[in-house]
Amino acid sequence: MKNIITFLFVIISYTGFSQSEITTVELKNHISYLASDSLKGRKPGTEGDLAAAEYIKTEFKNAGLTLMANDGFQFFNITTGIKLNSGNHLYINKFHAKSSEDNIPFPFSANAGLHSNVIFVGYGFDIKNDKITHNDYENINVSGKWVLILRGNPEPENKQSEYESFSSDLSKVMTAVKHKAAGVIFVSGNHFDKDDKLNQLKYGRGTARVSVPVIHVERQLADKILSKTAKTINEIEQNLITEKKTNSFDTKSDVNGIVNIEYVNTKTQNIIGIITGSDPVLSKEYIVFGAHYDHLGFGGKNSGSRMPDTIAVHNGADDNASGVASLIEIAERINTEQLKPKRSIVFIAFGGEEMGLLGSSYFVENPLINLEKVMVMINLDMVGRLNDEKNLSIAGTGTAKEFIEILDGFKSKTELNLSYSSSGSGASDHSSFYRKNIPVLFFNTGAHQDYHTPFDDIEQINFIGQKVVTEFVYKVFLELLNRNENLTFTETEMSDSGNKSRNFKVTLGIMPGFGDTSNSGLRVDGTSKDGPAQIGGMLRGDIITAIDGEKVSNIHEYMEILQRLEKGQQITVDILRNGHKNVLTIRL
Repeated sequence: MKNIITFLFVIISYTGFSQSEITTVELKNHISYLASDSLKGRKPGTEGDLAAAEYIKTEFKNAGLTLMANDGFQFFNITTGIKLNSGNHLYINKFHAKSSEDNIPFPFSANAGLHSNVIFVGYGFDIKNDKITHNDYENINVSGKWVLILRGNPEPENKQSEYESFSSDLSKVMTAVKHKAAGVIFVSGNHFDKDDKLNQLKYGRGTARVSVPVIHVERQLADKILSKTAKTINEIEQNLITEKKTNSFDTKSDVNGIVNIEYVNTKTQNIIGIITGSDPVLSKEYIVFGAHYDHLGFGGKNSGSRMPDTIAVHNGADDNASGVASLIEIAERINTEQLKPKRSIVFIAFGGEEMGLLGSSYFVENPLINLEKVMVMINLDMVGRLNDEKNLSIAGTGTAKEFIEILDGFKSKTELNLSYSSSGSGASDHSSFYRKNIPVLFFNTGAHQDYHTPFDDIEQINFIGQKVVTEFVYKVFLELLNRNENLTFTETEMSDSGNKSRNFKVTLGIMPGFGDTSNSGLRVDGTSKDGPAQIGGMLRGDIITAIDGEKVSNIHEYMEILQRLEKGQQITVDILRNGHKNVLTIRL
């Protein structure tokens, strides 16, 4: 029955019927299709993703938009998987292990080889803080060698352990590289994983790449490495848990290993249409409307799902079929009311948002219009769950000095309870435009328990509330469209996104760049007012490449270094600014 209803909604939406009024029926039509099980969660690069894109393109066309780029599609590549290439091998004292059967590379491994002896370094910690002093590299030389590391920590039953923040595999690899190890071999002790399952070679959102080969081996292979010491992994693990002391030594074993993995790329797309302005001069100025249309597919580990152990269709009715539905309805209303705007209006349904704002980042780096002529970018993301208090959040209100006065003018004319956030940065596509010095407004009805779970379904959408929100956004848009003067861009303060987690004692005071998958540094999309980075001379747009001499290729490496820093410590930060190298001295 559900499929029949969905089919009817799709047929109705393709009839070409349009009206000036934004209706709950049409909002429901769009969401019914975009959030249907048949699209399988609209994961970028999948058939469901393309089907959603085709639907949006058709609706843009029906609404009277002129399609841009490649018949409405602006294609870009994304990474969707990892596979083993030929040439992977692992020899332990001339014993030939079997790749993918008893050993497998980590997804973040470098493609590289190493032939050396192996140093066992316990849990691979180098920690010195108020509560723990534990250095597995003390008095042992690992330079240019393999290190064998136990996964987890010596307090496996204590999820609140002080060791927990230092126990990730990536953190341990970075510590090994800091001590000049040239390769890392991980093994799971019995307390960490009784079943001794190999890590899966899967790509997750923002998977990092490190500079050395990293291999996960079964315990029986680790015991072969330890064979000349008359020790076993399980015995050593138990001793480390009992004594909580370092126990590092040369295994006297020889390992020759090569990792060769390939990142699998596919394409997805932004869908773009334009209503060209009627004025010969003002038509070269633009208002951009945006909403991302992708979601999480079937979820799973590293997908962004809040239920990573549950494999089920994540329909994303609110996130963000709702925003796309409102986007389509606004486009339709503009044309059916025959506004004949003087400025041009660009509508973009962004792909790859859930993977790190990839679509919007691609657009602003490969724009089809002059970004310097964009008056404002309006972003709709999760606008379908208006609550009983009728709360509507509007972010970016500090990115143009005129915004507060404009929005306050609507307060007495709307039933909505408006709340403002000044920052132009955040985890949605407006951030990509803000970092190009474009004023932004981000409309959102708020997070909820179903966010990034399989339960974000159409049954939970408040269509009457979404109609009210969509009409309000349309009225704000008209106010901006009819302005004679342009808006005045202002840079805003930003929250220190992500830096409060994992027990960080310090913050640099930056907004890390979203959508940067180059692994060539960490782009700075903003600095906190009077924060350490700003005081030290860091600017929005700088690319951090190293901290105190430790290489920073991506946000993961940045966060691993950050957790080791102390309040009051003076650090050096290597940056690239407009292609030129510079070194900043920053006091935390």
